[in-house]
Amino acid sequence: MTRSTRLAVLISGSGRSLENLAQVIAAGELDATIALVISSRAKVKGVERAKQLGLPCVVIRPRDVGDAAEHSRKLFAVVREAGAELLCLMGFLSKLIIPRDFERKVLNIHPALLPDFGGQGMYGERVHAAVIAARRRESGCTVHWCDDEYDHGEIVLQRRCAVLDGDTVGDLAARVFAEEILAYPEALRRVLGP
Repeated sequence: MTRSTRLAVLISGSGRSLENLAQVIAAGELDATIALVISSRAKVKGVERAKQLGLPCVVIRPRDVGDAAEHSRKLFAVVREAGAELLCLMGFLSKLIIPRDFERKVLNIHPALLPDFGGQGMYGERVHAAVIAARRRESGCTVHWCDDEYDHGEIVLQRRCAVLDGDTVGDLAARVFAEEILAYPEALRRVLGP
């Protein structure tokens, strides 16, 4: 990757991780530029956040373009047009089929310690509820390279946190998110190099 790598950030929800990444870049802690934000949903806080941050944002809803393959083709066409070199999935919930020219150029963050508690349908509160139900004493987050399977691909890094007696889903979600906002920038620094 080159210096000042152009990133495309893919979201489906609140955009809190997007906002965090923008702050890290603005503080000079990561040499990158957010070239584009793509949301799979129109009426989410993340779209508002992107606009407030002055970032170019487009909405590409899967149901508007057909199946996962067609959605992915349209999405990657927009990414190429923006000149983005690396995709950062931050709560992106749509199936993504990665073309050959973007292999090992798509990162995802998952709110658990993969390979546990991953796969289709495992996102957000569902993940934290499953961790609590399994009586795990530890959780955390995983940043990994994406392939065409949900929550699969080589792990770049994991950050861990305790699961405490009496934790609610919200308690654990907050503790994991505190690790996520550290993990993604750290993973990007590893991937992008000095």
